[in-house]
Amino acid sequence: MDNVNHWINGQDLEAGRHLPVTNPATGETIRQVADGDADTVKAAIDAAQAAFPAWRDTPPAKRAQVMYRFKALLERDADRLVQLISEEHGKTLEDAMGELKRGIENVEYACGVPELLKGEYSHNVGPSIDAFSNFQPLGVVAGITPFNFPAMVPLWMYPMAIACGNAFVLKPSEKDPSAALAVARLLEEAGLPQGIMNVVQGGRETVEALLDAPEVKAVSFVGSTPIAETIYRRGAESGKRVQALGGAKNHAVVLADADIDNAANTLMGAAYGSAGERCMAISVAVCVGDDTADRLIEAMGPKIAALKIGPGTDKGLDMGALVTAQHRDKVLGYIEKGVQEGATLVADGRELVVPGHENGFFVGGCLFDRVTPEMTIYREEIFGPVLCVVRVDSLDEAIALTNAHEYGNGTCLFTRDGEAARRFTDAIEVGMVGINVPLPVPVASHSFGGWKRSLFGDLHAYGPDAVRFYTRRKAVSQRWPSPFETTQAEFHFPSGGQ
Repeated sequence: MDNVNHWINGQDLEAGRHLPVTNPATGETIRQVADGDADTVKAAIDAAQAAFPAWRDTPPAKRAQVMYRFKALLERDADRLVQLISEEHGKTLEDAMGELKRGIENVEYACGVPELLKGEYSHNVGPSIDAFSNFQPLGVVAGITPFNFPAMVPLWMYPMAIACGNAFVLKPSEKDPSAALAVARLLEEAGLPQGIMNVVQGGRETVEALLDAPEVKAVSFVGSTPIAETIYRRGAESGKRVQALGGAKNHAVVLADADIDNAANTLMGAAYGSAGERCMAISVAVCVGDDTADRLIEAMGPKIAALKIGPGTDKGLDMGALVTAQHRDKVLGYIEKGVQEGATLVADGRELVVPGHENGFFVGGCLFDRVTPEMTIYREEIFGPVLCVVRVDSLDEAIALTNAHEYGNGTCLFTRDGEAARRFTDAIEVGMVGINVPLPVPVASHSFGGWKRSLFGDLHAYGPDAVRFYTRRKAVSQRWPSPFETTQAEFHFPSGGQ
């Protein structure tokens, strides 16, 4: 059986302990991943610390050249990487390719790091005094990434961190580790010095070791809210800069004037794409008016029944399997809970069987109607192919409902009314907003992040905020007095122009 090892200082590092990696479409263990410990993490940090000084002093333009070559290698190996993503995660090949392309966009943005790191300069802020600032790397930084985007989310983190002059330690998900490792190893081929990029595999022990290590100056995390909150608190307590992205319960508000056919089509992809295992997935459709809800459900019913579901590595599918048997059972438990609490299960995907893949972790598309805010399926993140319809009487009620939820990751509004769209955009308390766009994921030149309990930390992921997260500003005031000038002692606090 193939081993997925650690990657430290440009070398494969095997481990005595391993965890199974499963193909979700078959239920079979297909390889095993190293299970690191504190010693493994220390080795990665030591390698990163040793490599950092020379990389810090490397001109940003030369760092950008590594990113240019890295981008070309990602495009060269795209088919192989997509195959690994689909094989271990379960998502379709098309969805995996979309994930990879969005990750490559962040590499493209990092290629502009010479411009992004330009500081500020002011001449003659005082007598013969000039002031300037620059952005300097932190040192060794780390990323802890989830199973649902094994290539894209790591690419949110380390391209910019490395381009800014830092050394990086990545801890990918142990559920689907191969793609993250394969992508990271391409950096050496792109010319990155050994030790600047390191990958430590494993579970909780490796995460805790990264959080506790004083040499790690910053940690970026993406995952569930309870874990994000814990990581933020523990990392901050140890003096780290921490960015922790948590869960979501994304609402799509549908007004009576919306193009229902268009809304139904786009909600299909937003709710059921990647089997709902996306932090930006739409899991609640808030319909303004009973007629709007009835029309939306009528439009979506046949589309849900026609979903093409099977092993993600087959072409032409809409949806693959859930990542593990444990996660499948958790989603099934939520569906049963929804039925018990009185929601109407309009489309039931629990009995789905994919011929030839009877042991796979499949759940068909599910649609609940008449869901209320008190129900568990409304309050909690299901992270599966389940869409809940909530009925309200007005846009104001829809806004209030969305704002009352503990999560504030993403939302969208379907309407033809520009004034309603403007009011929604202004009043909604959510970090990422779409108007007739169900998955408002910002492009790489903007930053990604939610509000409330969807994000812990001051800065969002990738984009301009990433430059701020992976650097610290240094302000310099300098004076070169004339040799003919005599400086007098000054005992008052200086002010501008003096």
